[in-house]
Amino acid sequence: MENETIQTTTVTYGGFWRRVLAYLLDGFVITILTSIVIGLSGTSPEVWKHGYKASQDFFYFMHNAPLSYGVMWLYYALMESSKYQATLGKMATEMIVTKEDGSKITFKDATVRFFSKILSCIILGIGFLMIIWNKKKQGLHDKLAGTIVVRK
Repeated sequence: MENETIQTTTVTYGGFWRRVLAYLLDGFVITILTSIVIGLSGTSPEVWKHGYKASQDFFYFMHNAPLSYGVMWLYYALMESSKYQATLGKMATEMIVTKEDGSKITFKDATVRFFSKILSCIILGIGFLMIIWNKKKQGLHDKLAGTIVVRK
């Protein structure tokens, strides 16, 4: 009988605080990207002309909210479904996003994951707090998209 070598790998999941740090780093990047997109959309001169008060204006918000969410969605979905499998924040904190079986996620998976985060917000952040007590460190958005975040 031949000896078979069984290779096992240990998976270390991305924990809550590491993911919070990645999120904060991504927030910085998204702020810059969103500012550029809003600037190119032609609404920034109003803020420059009228100051901070104009940026709180309902119509200003309604014009820029779709742009902001569009930038965030594309940033997360494109980066996490790319060959890097991570946003810049996740790269800096040495994490990647995969399917539960370890395979690369698709743009569709990343899109489901992104928009599922809205549900986690609606339920008072509990979907994010699930990362703390879940065995695979999955938030609600990970569960719904069938993804995990692992350390590289």
